[in-house]
Amino acid sequence: MEATAKLRNVPTSPRKMRMVANLVRGQKVTRALGLLKFEANSGAERIEKLLLSALANWQQKNEEERIEDANLYIKEIFVDEGRQLKRLRPAPQGRGHRIRKRSNHVTLVIDSKVEPMGSKAAAKQAAEKNPVEAQAGAARTRRSSSKKTTENKAEASV
Repeated sequence: MEATAKLRNVPTSPRKMRMVANLVRGQKVTRALGLLKFEANSGAERIEKLLLSALANWQQKNEEERIEDANLYIKEIFVDEGRQLKRLRPAPQGRGHRIRKRSNHVTLVIDSKVEPMGSKAAAKQAAEKNPVEAQAGAARTRRSSSKKTTENKAEASV
């Protein structure tokens, strides 16, 4: 189940904000929070606050689940250009230079990652939920390579 949070009219340029967004795209939520906490860029604290808002939105939708057990990651984050404030700065000889004060909109989507069946991460998730069944399943799927080669040799000789 995914959750979305949007931050609109942030008074920084979209290019600067995209640098921070690229830093956390696809990361797990806990790792992304750690990265944003120590990032020097001014957009990092705004995206950190936005990520916490998305976590609260996810918690609101999924009251029965715990955030620690959900395996949340940043599914999507993108920065769009907002409106520009156009100003004039005095220049020599009575001229004026145009200043464009840019802004941006940030959209962040988090989701819980479901591991594909048969992977080690899926086995770990199953072990956390029901340890007895996970051990039985691991015993069935585990086969050493030496058994495979001896079985193949026996089949080939017959």
